[in-house]
Amino acid sequence: MKTFIGLAAAGTFLVAAAAPLRAEPLRSVEELSDALSKCWTPPAGVRDSFVTLKFAFRGNGTLMGPPQPTASRVTGGADERKAFVAAATAALENCGPLEFSKELADEIAGTVFTLQFYSAK
Repeated sequence: MKTFIGLAAAGTFLVAAAAPLRAEPLRSVEELSDALSKCWTPPAGVRDSFVTLKFAFRGNGTLMGPPQPTASRVTGGADERKAFVAAATAALENCGPLEFSKELADEIAGTVFTLQFYSAK
């Protein structure tokens, strides 16, 4: 099953397919999107769904507080929605801390991002 996430900030929207983690510091928002996509696995049995989370990073690669859901469409009932949102939140929280280049850290520290987590149709 192929899954996708998109990272948006300042009018930019990026989509990346999952691939192996990087060993060197992240140098761009595109590389950040790629790195975050590697942390996401949708919960089993939930298809054709998404949740959008809002969050920000500190310059040291840690989250500035817990991600907040801003929109979702999850197939199924309340239990499936809760599981999907929890899985997306956990993926983002457990992905870090990330290592940013000095330039990227200076650029994105405190910037609010939105990230949409999808499951396949």
